Amino acid sequence: MSFEEFQNQARLYVIGALEVEETEAFEIAQKLFAQKAEDYVAECYSMHEAFALSLRPAKSSEALKERLMTMVRNRQTS
Repeated sequence: MSFEEFQNQARLYVIGALEVEETEAFEIAQKLFAQKAEDYVAECYSMHEAFALSLRPAKSSEALKERLMTMVRNRQTS
């Protein structure tokens, strides 16, 4: 695996989107590329956290809340 391939995989690794075999190959490459890899993975985690923190929760609409409550009531009577 080249370092460029490692960088592409790192983004997927950080969000947990790699398959088991891909994760194993990624972790082997991570050891091979040593500190350079650690720094890049840390940067990816940082970007991931910044993105997650930048998201605002969606406002729940009154219609959505009513649909949910109806579902709950229907389930209780079943």
